[in-house]
Amino acid sequence: MTPLHPLPPLRDVIARHGLAASKALGQNFLFDGQLLARIAAIPGDLTEAQVLEIGPGPGGLTRALLQAGARVTAIERDRRCIPALAELAEAFPDRLKVIEGDALQVDTSALFTTKPHIVSNLPYNVGTALLVGWLSSAWLPWWQSCTLMFQKEVAERIVALPDTSAYGRLAVLAQWRCSAKIAMPVHRSAFTPPPKVMSAVVHLVPQEAPEGIRFRTLERLTAAAFGQRRKMLRQSLKAVAGADAAMEATGIDPTRRAETVSVAEFIALARALG
Repeated sequence: MTPLHPLPPLRDVIARHGLAASKALGQNFLFDGQLLARIAAIPGDLTEAQVLEIGPGPGGLTRALLQAGARVTAIERDRRCIPALAELAEAFPDRLKVIEGDALQVDTSALFTTKPHIVSNLPYNVGTALLVGWLSSAWLPWWQSCTLMFQKEVAERIVALPDTSAYGRLAVLAQWRCSAKIAMPVHRSAFTPPPKVMSAVVHLVPQEAPEGIRFRTLERLTAAAFGQRRKMLRQSLKAVAGADAAMEATGIDPTRRAETVSVAEFIALARALG
């Protein structure tokens, strides 16, 4: 979508408003317009689609989403960035709503009447907490898809398979009712300032949840199992009432370790636990 008036280069906007990425807020800015357009394209056609963006900062990804035709609701905690986002809202009339606040405290689902796509270069210090919150919502959830930038190590944990070092609680919580894939890697040099680690964009699409399972049961089960991941299940699940009977009922060997237990097997255990 073409803005009402030409947009100045993002670097000029940042310089004019005296913005610098805040380490305390986990900020790293992206300037590469082509890269941002590729990220905005991952969810598919966004023409007139509702999009939630967390931590837009000076609005690099926001620009790409608006230019892709989306209607964006952005939540920004850093009030220094609000004037730059206001200029962007002026350039795209009635297409950008900016909410100043902490995304962990905002009831994001109440902001939409239709299911939005969530597209964000997430602040590193709150990304995992936000994702777990979105995964724990009523299912099918209030969002259509999640396209999220994480540190590469976190992204790999979300999509990991059993018997790999990255496989753990986050993989099970994401994959038991979502398809999850790494959509693209992002080199550290793409950011200003460059973080010490590489990044990657994860794309999650919700699927029908297996029946007879509560998220809290699976969360408690995986927290116990991976909290002592080097121990056998009969030891790591000792504090989970009914775990021994559930393993016997599902035929899961209690001498196995958590990292060898597939998502399907964790689902079976959670179902057996009721």
